[in-house]
Amino acid sequence: MEEKQFNIQPADRLASVQEYYFSRKLKEVAQMNAQGLDVISLGIGSPDMPPSQQTIDTLCREAQNPTAHGYQPYVGIPEMRQGMADFYKRWYGVELNPSTEIQPLIGSKEGILHVTLAFVNPGDKVLVPNPGYPTYTSLSKLLGAEIVNYDLLEENNWQPDFEALEQMDLSGVKLMWTNYPNMPTGASATMELFEKLASFARRHNIVVVNDNPYSLILNEHPISLLQVPGAKECCIEFNSMSKSQNMPGWRVGWISTNAQFIQWILKVKSNVDSGMFRPLQLAAAEALHNSDEWHANYNREVYGRRRAIAEEIMKTLGCTFDAKQVGMFLWGRIPDSYSDVEELTERILHEARVFITPGFIFGSNGKRYIRISLCAKEEKLQEALLRIKSLK
Repeated sequence: MEEKQFNIQPADRLASVQEYYFSRKLKEVAQMNAQGLDVISLGIGSPDMPPSQQTIDTLCREAQNPTAHGYQPYVGIPEMRQGMADFYKRWYGVELNPSTEIQPLIGSKEGILHVTLAFVNPGDKVLVPNPGYPTYTSLSKLLGAEIVNYDLLEENNWQPDFEALEQMDLSGVKLMWTNYPNMPTGASATMELFEKLASFARRHNIVVVNDNPYSLILNEHPISLLQVPGAKECCIEFNSMSKSQNMPGWRVGWISTNAQFIQWILKVKSNVDSGMFRPLQLAAAEALHNSDEWHANYNREVYGRRRAIAEEIMKTLGCTFDAKQVGMFLWGRIPDSYSDVEELTERILHEARVFITPGFIFGSNGKRYIRISLCAKEEKLQEALLRIKSLK
């Protein structure tokens, strides 16, 4: 009997997305390093510093407990939920019920999937910022949503143009993704902006989701969308321990919103993943109570010194930038002499052996910008500066 050639095709949805940029580009960087080229990566925002010592000690101690290794509740253990509620009260003055208004996540990125599945039917529309975090777009596409981009522009301080939003066809829009303090631009939030977003959500029956992992980094006045009266009824806020607590590999984030939204999201999450390792949750609860001194050292002083070097790199490249940016990146506009951003970033990568992120990966409004990560030791940043200065 003649054997047929095996010919399986992937799902059609894969045609709508590409492999994540950093997944592809870091393979190239790894290959260059394997050839002995010693590339300095200033691309991805993965904190290179450790969590607090008490966080690590708690994980090690609790992992010794022979009863700590079983399945855990999908809603997270009470100690961690209480820690998350305490965090919101301490930093933002927002009261949350830890039992009903918080849902722990195995990372905020995974939460984007859960929220989209909970609120968006195939064919529904999702408002996504341009520039913005690429996962807002890719996951929405994978789930069959229609992407409706809204512009963020430098001349408007990288904030939504609400007049333009009001003139758009908003029929069928279910979600609006926002991200303040903003990534990639570093634009800080204001209470006026958050008030406008909450009002927009109520008037148009759209759930506004603010992704808020950067508010404690190089930012003297962290704020939350949920500080706006009534925002909790129509808005969702993500937060994460990846950035502010130096725990990106731990994969701990959470959603804060009203109890009904939490229940809908839990329906999805409980069918997609499981509860986190109990010792990890107990350690996360410890990290959520890090001292003011710990945060001042890591989130302001260390990143402040690194930021000063990143600004010198920007100036050396002839880029302009807003000195009021917050967060763990520096965003700058490239000189007009370059035809496109990759002409600059590829030259830096292959001639100076420094990897810097081109802004086009965040959307068309980022095509004349670069982003420098502050997640590198000061000596590495200094070396990157010297290499770039040596370019002719």
